[in-house]
Amino acid sequence: MKYASVGPIAVYLPEAVEDNELLKSQQPSWDMDRIYAKTGIRARHIAAPDECASDLAVAAAERLFTQHHIDRNSIDFLLLCTQTPDYPLPTTACLVQDRLGLPTSIGALDFNLGCSGFIYGLSLADGLIRAGSARRVLLITSETYSKYIDPSDRSLRTIFGDGAAATLIEAADEPSLGSFVFGTDGRGAPALMVAEGGARPPQSALKPNKRKRWSSSLYMDGPELVKFTLDVVPPLVDRILAETGLNNDEVDYFLMHQATVFMIDHLRNRLLLDADKVPVDLDYCGNTVSSTIPILMHDLRQSGQLKPGKRSMMIGFGVGFSWAGCMWTETWAAEQALAEASASHQAA
Repeated sequence: MKYASVGPIAVYLPEAVEDNELLKSQQPSWDMDRIYAKTGIRARHIAAPDECASDLAVAAAERLFTQHHIDRNSIDFLLLCTQTPDYPLPTTACLVQDRLGLPTSIGALDFNLGCSGFIYGLSLADGLIRAGSARRVLLITSETYSKYIDPSDRSLRTIFGDGAAATLIEAADEPSLGSFVFGTDGRGAPALMVAEGGARPPQSALKPNKRKRWSSSLYMDGPELVKFTLDVVPPLVDRILAETGLNNDEVDYFLMHQATVFMIDHLRNRLLLDADKVPVDLDYCGNTVSSTIPILMHDLRQSGQLKPGKRSMMIGFGVGFSWAGCMWTETWAAEQALAEASASHQAA
């Protein structure tokens, strides 16, 4: 049997940047120092008006293929996680397959999940590879939440940024991913919702005791999300540790969804974790929803902190309510892999 291994990751962030100084100039009443202290976010990349999820996804994948000299004809399956699809139908993954020039013999599908989506995608890729249905899976996360946010919405505009990450999942002889744990509580659906654009009329989407303060299509109940996260993540961590027979000290990193610094700090304190075990990496790009964990992994690799043999727990939580976690041991040696890919490319 073959197992899924996390290969190279490429990130694409839109060119336009909204930093806190720009927001302050547009919204003088916003206390950006106080907001930064809570969010830990200095800037966000924002998709252009004609730039959609498929555009970000294609850009990230092309960057992956180019930087790591990957033959696009070797891709067996495309998984695209997005909550901002180009159209209600067809599936955006079909558009991406065509634009990337991937073989027509591959499978391609969207799955609509937010902040837990990358971990769900890893599980799906692992299942495809273990079943023998694929050897190389292209997992893309791509979001343009900014299209759901009104410029006057202080609660959302200061947090969410747009971005995409393309991750190559390859067949390997030894498992490096495991102990997947999932959770779902649909009662929390109204806490983070875009009610417009689907088949159901949006009038009764919010609970009677809730109201929208801004005119954004996206509604977020921040306190409800904080409560949910603090309720479900500690038991999730405990369950994964129990299944693996590990304790906190034996985990090198806890790679959490990068919601806000406020959320990450609360979780770290609740779990009694040292700060160096819980990296934070949202200062320059904000909360990119399903892309936060692969962006974090990419940046930790670039900085040399993630090396082969490092053991991490991935933790995603948010819209749905949906949560997921797994254990992962790094096997991809970035410097060696890039050198081998370059040598192979030159020989060809």
